[in-house]
Amino acid sequence: MQKVHRVYFDSASTTNINPDVLSTYEKLLAQDYCNSESLYDEGITIHHKLEKARAAAAGLLGVKSDEIIFTSGSSEANSSAIKGVTLAQKGKNHIVTSCVEHSSILNACRQMERLFGTKVDYLPVGPDGRVSVEDVKKAVEEDTAIVSIMYVNNESGAINPINEIADYVRHHTHAFMHVDLTQAVSKVDLDLSNIDLASISAHKLEGLKGSGILVKKSYVPFEPLINGGEQEFGIRGGTANAVADMVFAKTLRLALENGKRYHAYIKDMHDQLLIGLKQIPGIEINSPEDGVVSTVNFSYEDIPSEVMQNALNEKGFMVSARSTCDSRSDNPSYVLLAMGYSRRRASSCIRVSLSRHNTPEEIDAFLSALKEITKQYGKV
Repeated sequence: MQKVHRVYFDSASTTNINPDVLSTYEKLLAQDYCNSESLYDEGITIHHKLEKARAAAAGLLGVKSDEIIFTSGSSEANSSAIKGVTLAQKGKNHIVTSCVEHSSILNACRQMERLFGTKVDYLPVGPDGRVSVEDVKKAVEEDTAIVSIMYVNNESGAINPINEIADYVRHHTHAFMHVDLTQAVSKVDLDLSNIDLASISAHKLEGLKGSGILVKKSYVPFEPLINGGEQEFGIRGGTANAVADMVFAKTLRLALENGKRYHAYIKDMHDQLLIGLKQIPGIEINSPEDGVVSTVNFSYEDIPSEVMQNALNEKGFMVSARSTCDSRSDNPSYVLLAMGYSRRRASSCIRVSLSRHNTPEEIDAFLSALKEITKQYGKV
């Protein structure tokens, strides 16, 4: 039986580790195994390396060193931002977010509703998948503790007007602004000047799984959710994952550099894919035209997402439908439903997420395979 060539079109889910990051990690892992809080020479050396990496990450993002909190990834950072900031503000029991956020945000908000009676406004999105600035203005109240809106949607690739939203929240409200940057870093320009908290995950940037940061400006009140010692400025207890934290700065730097270097190349593949998809009868494009170039979401309503994924997998293509965190669910995409698409369309979506490692030849092969699948399984 001939082995099928495998093509990875799921970089929004996770990425392969950058060889430069991996080599640095392996080198450090072999020598820097001591606890960074230890007071003997080896521990102090690791602590200094860790703080150097923290300062480097802060410099790349334009924030202060003590505003970088190392976490296990964006899910922890998102959940911590929602709960930590709200719990720290007595008398403020209102959250503003959107209905298409990552599950780590939505489930944290639902938990706050259930346990503490917190009022949460889940803002809608338009057909373009974007949150309206006007809706944010109408939703914020005197007792709003935090506004949390993602920059780039993980399913549709829609880009929210974060700078305008953050500017309004900063200058016209008493709330703090949190932004989930998980799908935004290296894909769109970042300006954290009006953003109070932000979440980033390394494994979306060719870094390590289990590694990420929460940017928390120094003036933001915060109730720790993980109690321990004085690690991470007393905000996140527990022995530091020092080596993973050390290489985060390198991961971030390389991601930002490669994002700029390969943007045009990825856009060309994005455009090539869109042109090809539009030539296949029955294909419907779900991603907005002005979304990030790395993500293309489409539907073929005669073939459910799971069936299409399995058919593409047999032909060697690795793709997703919904967010990978919800990939085991049989429910239609809540993101596409919120954008106004039918339940059938939302149940037959496929997300192709491109990276600098893909090629135009892979796009052609994917389109050819998709044509065969639609003819074999579809009715159009």
